[in-house]
Amino acid sequence: MELLSPKNFKDYELIDVGGFEKLERFGQYITIRPEPQAVWDKTLSNAEWEKRAHIKFISKSSSSGEWKKLKQMPDQWQIQYKINNSDSAIKFRLGLTAFKHVGIFPEQASNWDFIYETIKKMSVPQPKVLNLFAYTGGASLASKAAGADITHVDSIKQVVTWSKENMDISGLDNIRWVVEDALKFVKREEKRGNKYNGIILDPPAFGHGPNGEKWKLEDNINEMMAGVLNLLDDKEHFLILNAYSLGFSSLIIENLLKKKAGANLNIGELYLQATEGNKLPLGVFGRFRNF
Repeated sequence: MELLSPKNFKDYELIDVGGFEKLERFGQYITIRPEPQAVWDKTLSNAEWEKRAHIKFISKSSSSGEWKKLKQMPDQWQIQYKINNSDSAIKFRLGLTAFKHVGIFPEQASNWDFIYETIKKMSVPQPKVLNLFAYTGGASLASKAAGADITHVDSIKQVVTWSKENMDISGLDNIRWVVEDALKFVKREEKRGNKYNGIILDPPAFGHGPNGEKWKLEDNINEMMAGVLNLLDDKEHFLILNAYSLGFSSLIIENLLKKKAGANLNIGELYLQATEGNKLPLGVFGRFRNF
């Protein structure tokens, strides 16, 4: 089992984490946000956190809240990530949402590097890649930057619009956008006989499709993966499955993927390393490639 953390994300820093919160730098701005996994104590004092931070998220319920500005900062700003520490930079427009998110999951940078490197090594001139539960499109941008024909699927129209902004400011184009329930999309692609050289999934623990379809990770993931594995190209393919859910083991990922992946399967945890010393676990992953 492997532990993966971004190594060269210059526009992001996890400064400290603990007490169910995390102190993070996105570009030049520092945020305080809730973090349910951070059950240990902070390294720095609360006073030090508030001295450094520009803004803090105050939870009003389990799913929403509001931001309290501690220093002047804009409501929207941009950061970039140089994939594989190369000259290929993807850019993100960040913003303050009512759900504590700012528009990026920085731990996924480890997967963006894997995606970019894998696509570059494929013999297919323009590999077909499918990104499911695609959020604001980090994996889609990495795929497109590497030369893939990428289809981006998410159930929330506003998030897809946000992804388009990220494509534009990254100087990329021609990503195919689909606003649909991911499981419905996969089943339809199966019926059509479509195949992909790469498939990326980052499903939430809970979610809803655009027409009220319900998604619950433990209830639906087996059906989803059965369909997804049928969409992989027989000759050249890769797959990444992430799962951020408390108590969800990487061994579950192994059991879902090992029949297709065989000895090529790599499982483990994604984490962020705090400057002040602690590691923040942020989900389990499984990935493999065959070409």
